[in-house]
Amino acid sequence: MLRLFVSLSMAFTLIILPSVLSTAFAAVLANELLVNGAEPVAPAKRIIALSPQSVEMLYAIGAGDAIVATTDYADYPEQAKNIPSIGGYYGVQIERVIELNPDLVVVWQSGNKMEDIKQLQDLGFKVVNSDPKTLADVASDLELLGQLTGHEAIANKVAANYRQQLAGIKSQNQAKPAVKVFYQLWSTPVMTVAKGSWIQNLIEVCHGENVFYDAASEYPQISIENVLLTGAEVILQSQDEGNVLGINWADWPELPAVKNQHIYQFDADLLHRATPRAILGVNAVCEALDKVRK
Repeated sequence: MLRLFVSLSMAFTLIILPSVLSTAFAAVLANELLVNGAEPVAPAKRIIALSPQSVEMLYAIGAGDAIVATTDYADYPEQAKNIPSIGGYYGVQIERVIELNPDLVVVWQSGNKMEDIKQLQDLGFKVVNSDPKTLADVASDLELLGQLTGHEAIANKVAANYRQQLAGIKSQNQAKPAVKVFYQLWSTPVMTVAKGSWIQNLIEVCHGENVFYDAASEYPQISIENVLLTGAEVILQSQDEGNVLGINWADWPELPAVKNQHIYQFDADLLHRATPRAILGVNAVCEALDKVRK
């Protein structure tokens, strides 16, 4: 379960932070091409990437060899597993950052502690925030990282290919009938996603209708009774064993998704990580919804 929530951008980190700190510091990070008042003068050669998704993106643009440290669960591509971890959801080892002396630190506003990010800035490190909120943001972040690492040509090519694939998927699916979707984020307690969440982006591209779209928070806790009232036509789950086995949906055959056996599991990393591989996650969701439409 821990891996699931880490890969989902640690959404609750911001929810529990004081709103004043979160809002004020978000403004600081919003324009991070400039750090401590000065533009980076040379492509970054020693990078600390403080999220699994930024590691993936750096490798995707050919800058993976420059990463000297990262955080827990940075495991793609395979060579990323050999990069030392200097932190995780619990925080970053600032003393290790100082020892490694990077010329760029790629932070993750939704998953790193705000106090860690601020301390890194106060210490004079060049800091950039990579925290895509939408599928379109992935391409923009690829281009940004390309500028900062001297891999602009490859980054622009990867971003353009990503945009092209995403546009094609949208075009193919928007004319299809909408499908009522329940996304089971976790089983104990039962949790789902709503507007503003990362998963909502994928559901929308496939012309799915999230039955909890209007919930009060992005990742609400609900009850099975709540789900039964939605008339959901399909249940999508991460394939984590604890999530899949946590609820025996066969006990509620009155739900259309259960009655018609439209319950599907997915690799959480493909659905929850904001990287170019999100295209694979979108395609998987669209294929599941097409099964419901047949």
